[in-house]
Amino acid sequence: MAESMRGMKRTCRCAELSEKNIGEEVTMMGWVQKQRNKGGIIFVDMRDRSGILQVIFEDGEINEADFAKAEKLRSEFVIAVKGKVTARSGAVNENLATGAIELRAEELRVLSESDTPPFPIEADSKTKEELRLKYRYLDLRRPDLQRNLIMRSKVATLIRQFLADEGFLEIETPMLTKSTPEGARDYLVPSRVHPGTFYALPQSPQLFKQLLMCSGYDRYFQLARCFRDEDLRADRQPEFTQVDMELSFVDEDDVMDVNERLLQKLFKEILDVDIELPIQRMTWQEAMDRFGSDKPDLRFGMELKDVSEVVKGCGFGVFTGALENGGSVRGINAKGQGGMPRKKIDALVKFAKDFGAKGLAYLAINEDGTYKSSFAKFMTDDELKALVDAMEGEPGDLLLFAADKNKIVWDVLGNLRLEIAKNLDLLDKNVYKFLWVTEFPEFEYSEEQGRYLAMHHPFTMPFEDDIQYLESNPEKVRARAYDIVLNGTEIGGGSIRIHQDDVQEKMLRALGFTDEKAHEQFGFLLDAFKYGVPPHAGLAYGLDRLVMIMAHEDSIRDVIAFPKIKDASCLMTDAPNVVDDKQLEELSLEIAKSEQEQ
Repeated sequence: MAESMRGMKRTCRCAELSEKNIGEEVTMMGWVQKQRNKGGIIFVDMRDRSGILQVIFEDGEINEADFAKAEKLRSEFVIAVKGKVTARSGAVNENLATGAIELRAEELRVLSESDTPPFPIEADSKTKEELRLKYRYLDLRRPDLQRNLIMRSKVATLIRQFLADEGFLEIETPMLTKSTPEGARDYLVPSRVHPGTFYALPQSPQLFKQLLMCSGYDRYFQLARCFRDEDLRADRQPEFTQVDMELSFVDEDDVMDVNERLLQKLFKEILDVDIELPIQRMTWQEAMDRFGSDKPDLRFGMELKDVSEVVKGCGFGVFTGALENGGSVRGINAKGQGGMPRKKIDALVKFAKDFGAKGLAYLAINEDGTYKSSFAKFMTDDELKALVDAMEGEPGDLLLFAADKNKIVWDVLGNLRLEIAKNLDLLDKNVYKFLWVTEFPEFEYSEEQGRYLAMHHPFTMPFEDDIQYLESNPEKVRARAYDIVLNGTEIGGGSIRIHQDDVQEKMLRALGFTDEKAHEQFGFLLDAFKYGVPPHAGLAYGLDRLVMIMAHEDSIRDVIAFPKIKDASCLMTDAPNVVDDKQLEELSLEIAKSEQEQ
């Protein structure tokens, strides 16, 4: 039978007690982690979000009724205990913050009983994630998840304080807005008042924050909820939180400076890690050539090497064929892996094929200097030596090559490099390697849509020298865009925005917009640009991704209170779900029947 708290006030949280409190009378409240009955004495580990406190119920020190209640305590019962803090009678528990003390109970109230939970409430749970997400309210009691969400709260608070001190204003932008289908798919919300029309949930506050710059607010930020109806990955959710900012009268250096100092403060305050400034910068082209990725992980080497010139006249048709088709031949050197078993090399070949490779050429250098290779028989000794020298190969190394169009070669070797690093345990989560990637291409060509798409978004300023190519040669246009990358994950991205209406019109035409279509989708922004718009720039972080890395987690689900699974559904609430016909009728909607239902 649940009891009342009446007359009791909690003194503090469990792990906020220490040896300084010995001798004090306190009232503590929390959950039972476990109970151990030793006859005349009962040990209970009481847990709250701060940690664990050992409580002692001793027959004779506490009244019989309360001792009888203590005997019946089970995991996840919610209790209130009044008693005295004493030095621990047994050995000190070095693993607990409260390991040198215990609470000698004088009064016990059972505030709530609990059924046996479907899994143990413990750190590093081995329970399947699906079950834990179904009972997420229980999963969130686990100390590791509580630590993550406490960290997330601290990060958000520090960001707000830092940006306020830097002259930023926190301004909210609308959740119900207009669909502008450039990029990921929108989540649509039907309007009851305007039948047949829809709002869209924001993919980002991009247009509104640019309008705030037009309105003279100078420096804006918000922790914005954003929504994208796209396929999910470990670091992606249908709804997420963006640390969004925009600044007027600035260039790239200004934006990077304020954000470098923000990151430096976060990592020092939260993790006591010193981030050396300025953060390294690298152009998109250099990142792709060296690492096969626009978000390179700099915690290890194994850089790509372009050996196209070395092999252009060799007898290996795979290499020469790729070059004749306008591609390249590039390789990576897995130092010291020359003795890798054939089975593991075959697994790497299969891995490479998943990223578009037709195959993967390899050459292992034996300790005696001889080669074991999938292609050596097609090349002369001199050609092989030149190739090994170009790859800086030494006895014991494993050289891996991809030959195809640049995009495929980069994708294959960039991912292969990461896969080998994972297998060799080279990814130290206690090392933080930041990088600014700059000078992205303004456009990327979509074979599916048969047109150019903006690599970032349609409002990114091109380099001044490249504006002339917007309509004649889009592939030559570089964007004044910059991404901030941490340990191989893009944690944020931004750009200098277009503030001249003639450049914006050229940009939209290059993306295939007619003037009429451009005004239909972005008219409110283009109209605002007629009334004096300042040069402006911005950046947005994925808060979830940033905290995920800081917390040493592999999935953003572990730093979000109530995440969705891969199909964007919630196992706990069973969302999305059907609604009743009356609701649909009010929205002037009708669900189309599938062929099987007809």
